[in-house]
Amino acid sequence: MKPETPYYLIDEKALLANLRTIDFIRKTSEAKCVLALKCFAAWSVFELVKRHMDGTTASSPYEARLGHEKFGKEVHVYSPGYKRREILTLGNFADKIIFNSVSQLKAFYRYAGKAQLGLRINPGVGYSHFDLADPSRKYCRLGVCLKELVRRALPYIDGVMFHFNCENADFKNFRANIEYIGNEYKDILKCCKWVSLGGGIYFTRKGYPVGDFCRTVRDFAGHFNTQVYLEPGESVITRSSELVCTVLDVVQNRTYTAIVDASTEAHMLDLLIYRSEAKIDAEKRGGYKYTIAGRSCLAGDIFGSYCFKKRLKPGDTIRFKDAGGYTMVKKNWFNGLQMPAIAVKRLNGKLDIVRKFGYKDFLNNLS
Repeated sequence: MKPETPYYLIDEKALLANLRTIDFIRKTSEAKCVLALKCFAAWSVFELVKRHMDGTTASSPYEARLGHEKFGKEVHVYSPGYKRREILTLGNFADKIIFNSVSQLKAFYRYAGKAQLGLRINPGVGYSHFDLADPSRKYCRLGVCLKELVRRALPYIDGVMFHFNCENADFKNFRANIEYIGNEYKDILKCCKWVSLGGGIYFTRKGYPVGDFCRTVRDFAGHFNTQVYLEPGESVITRSSELVCTVLDVVQNRTYTAIVDASTEAHMLDLLIYRSEAKIDAEKRGGYKYTIAGRSCLAGDIFGSYCFKKRLKPGDTIRFKDAGGYTMVKKNWFNGLQMPAIAVKRLNGKLDIVRKFGYKDFLNNLS
């Protein structure tokens, strides 16, 4: 039985297709892959995902604990800033704790228990369509820029992280930046047991030269005799999830607008942040143009404008594609709107409604 809309729908068969690409990358490049929980933390599908990945990477103690309890395997954590009590807690179960600065590293390294320690380096090169998300943007606070500071920190660390990509499907750009990092930081890399290349590499996008990517990563690791880690998020779940909605009304003010029972502000926040349009089923494109809007009070709560083969009417279903990444982890109770349920279409075709939200969840989110 299908849940009442709106709901997020995760398709395990589509998810598995991405995971098989990740299996190929792990085997061919010899890199290890850890799931970026900041993008996708729906632990109802972790039983499938963990068969094909080496662990999780977190941006906070809560994410790290979730990875430890629900995923198992390796637990990595990086944050721009830690509190002392957080490091004491993380030291109980994190395998790798990566610091953003030498000052925090030196302040807290003694409290990290058995965790291996790392330092994030900002190489000054990177790739992003959006300045807001560019991990190497001008005056960026993320990572150490001065190589001399990194060299002084080498006695305290086991590895380093270079997170310099955001939705990068340009392999030539990736290869050029890897070559730059290898040349610029060769003396540091030779001292590291492991190197994380972060996430944001779109290697599950159709047409991406996965074989060339694997050779580049393997050669990089071999040259410096180090273990490479990749931290995919979006690449794990691309094309595997939808936000399913129902048209509530169609209004006209020079153009036609269909109002659905979901909201960009509450349920697909990245659309507002990056001013982008939601993706819909291409088969529905036709001669009838509508703006699809959410039902929050925000005037700019717009999913996008699309052309359909038929006129829209109340009760019609709208499915927004690629609705897995940075959605469920960012959903909120703005306007007290109904929170989408979470449903999973299992490998055997069974529809499993894994979570519903109600008034008590809304109530307990407040005080």
